[in-house]
Amino acid sequence: MPSPTLITTVVLIVGLKLLVLWLEPRMAFFPIRGIQATPEAAGLPYTDVSIATRDGETLHAWWLEHPAPRAQVIFWHGNGGNLSLWLEVIVGLRLQGLSVLAVDYRGYGASTGRPSERGIYRDAEAAVGEFTRRFKREGTPVIYWGRSLGSPVAASSISTARPDALVLESPMPHMRAVLRANPVLWALSFLSSYRFPTSRFLQDYEGPLLVIHGEIDTIVPFPAGREVFANAPTGRKTFVSIPGADHNDLHVVDPGAYWKAVDLFIAGLTAERE
Repeated sequence: MPSPTLITTVVLIVGLKLLVLWLEPRMAFFPIRGIQATPEAAGLPYTDVSIATRDGETLHAWWLEHPAPRAQVIFWHGNGGNLSLWLEVIVGLRLQGLSVLAVDYRGYGASTGRPSERGIYRDAEAAVGEFTRRFKREGTPVIYWGRSLGSPVAASSISTARPDALVLESPMPHMRAVLRANPVLWALSFLSSYRFPTSRFLQDYEGPLLVIHGEIDTIVPFPAGREVFANAPTGRKTFVSIPGADHNDLHVVDPGAYWKAVDLFIAGLTAERE
């Protein structure tokens, strides 16, 4: 017969496991429902796009088409807000001469459902499929662009269809890299089903990679971005640090450095095709 100590230990572990499973989506995702602003506020034409996922959700996205694009971007934002929160960056990409498909995950903005790690990877798969069917322009580079939580999403999409390039802002190699400074959460993470393994998704990627990270990032520590960059097997990679930038303000603290890095990266893609 099991000892009382063993029974207590098992009950404690099971209880902690159930607690972690309940907590993980609440700590990983902070969606805002609805649409608070659109590209129309910046005077840019756009198209609302509905994307069906294979598990029955409907995603909301914006398609901002440039008449002569330098590249085409599929953009995945971070874990907070929705597309409206990242309107400034999305508009900035369009003004850089890019066509942009910007996607809200399930449970965000006007998208249906509730977010989960597995779910947002399905969202990415559906977005890439929709882009390929409706918007892909032959001869124009395709870039997967992920920021923060969007980094593992963008990286996971490599297995659906290979992009011509990848841009990761404030990325983490995996979930535990974000929790190292908190011993309690780091310990509980071993009971979590969530991984967000950006570096694992990049294991077979050999294309151009741009990593941009704020030097005083308080959400995803700067060394985590350096780790993603160091672990990426491709030799065609560039790391850009933004001094004085935290997690969500890379394009605000030093817009000159931020957009110059983007411009040079895209110019390099164009040069490769000439």
